[in-house]
Amino acid sequence: MIPIKPIHSRSSEATSLEAANAFLKPGALHLTALPPLSLYVHFPWCMRKCPYCDFNSHEVKNGFPEDEYLAALRSDLESALPLIWGRKVYTVFIGGGTPSLMSAAGLDRLMSDIRTLLPLDGAAEITMEANPGTFESEKFKSYRTSGINRLSIGIQSFNARHLEALGRIHDDNEAKRAVEIAHANFDNFNLDLMYALPTQSIDEARQDVSIAIGFAPPHLSLYHLTLEPNTYFAKYPPVVPDDDASAEMQDMIQQFTSEAGYQHYEVSAYARLRRQARHNLNYWEFGDYLGIGAGAHSKISFPHRIVRQMRYKQPKAYLDQVKLGGQVQEEFEIERSDLGFEFMLNALRLNGGFEPNLFAERTGLTLNTIEKSLNEAEAKGLLYRDHKVIRPTELGRRFLNDLQQMFLN
Repeated sequence: MIPIKPIHSRSSEATSLEAANAFLKPGALHLTALPPLSLYVHFPWCMRKCPYCDFNSHEVKNGFPEDEYLAALRSDLESALPLIWGRKVYTVFIGGGTPSLMSAAGLDRLMSDIRTLLPLDGAAEITMEANPGTFESEKFKSYRTSGINRLSIGIQSFNARHLEALGRIHDDNEAKRAVEIAHANFDNFNLDLMYALPTQSIDEARQDVSIAIGFAPPHLSLYHLTLEPNTYFAKYPPVVPDDDASAEMQDMIQQFTSEAGYQHYEVSAYARLRRQARHNLNYWEFGDYLGIGAGAHSKISFPHRIVRQMRYKQPKAYLDQVKLGGQVQEEFEIERSDLGFEFMLNALRLNGGFEPNLFAERTGLTLNTIEKSLNEAEAKGLLYRDHKVIRPTELGRRFLNDLQQMFLN
């Protein structure tokens, strides 16, 4: 673990350069410009832990310490400011857990603290995850007034039997009601759905997608259910559709979304014109993000290095450590030899790929550092490239994991 000493900005640009150069060492990076910056806020509580979920979420049993946690988030953000001094924030994402468990007053307090401490872009995308089981019309009107301008709703399915199998706290009627409330209060929202669910048929998957498209959401996220390690489903695997059935569902999704006018721009993301998830795009294009809250991750660039951080995961440990000023459990500098893989791991998820010069802008390295892997991937028909774009082919998208691993050092 490499200890990290933040660069504190003062009044003169020269002072900042001197501070940056103080960390210059053999093999240091040379970023000509810092990438766009996002803020991620983690809310770690939910009503019930779903059997497929491997996120940092913890069941609410006797309530949760909202005021204490909001105070900790502010302290966390204040202590991180020297790392991002003077940089504008273009997107905010409040995820979990179930952030929509927060009271309207609590969310308003959080947004007020963010606006007070950070220079938010005037057109910032501010997204909040929400669970249909927590939807209340008046509360979501208040969320909108507080500054949330995009919702991401965890529908997962419109089928009551599948929702029960997934351990969701809402039923099919609540799922539909949640979308109606979102429509009434937000002009930008995402619906999260899953397919290849336990015992799900192709017709049932088709019905889920049809209902979702019928609501005309600006954005859809359609995820293949995976049995992640350390989850209930991993320990007690349910019967799920086989590979052929899953592939048929994927083809159906591609057809239905395309016919409805959605662009399939990332592995699991479909959007109407100019409705791509800007926060997620920043991740996939290897942008920067500051993460605050229990278990939140950060990636922050400096002129000659790129740093990752992780906060303490357990809510109690996080709250205790914030009081001591030590909420960052792990921090390290990304090794030069790992940057090519880390960039490609993200950027190859984009169906349209990326412009070749983006690699140098975001990593501080020349494209020659991954030339051998690019040539190999191109020779195998997994990658297309010219002077304008580098992108996975249709075959590369089908075997994305294999393609990404070709850039592993």
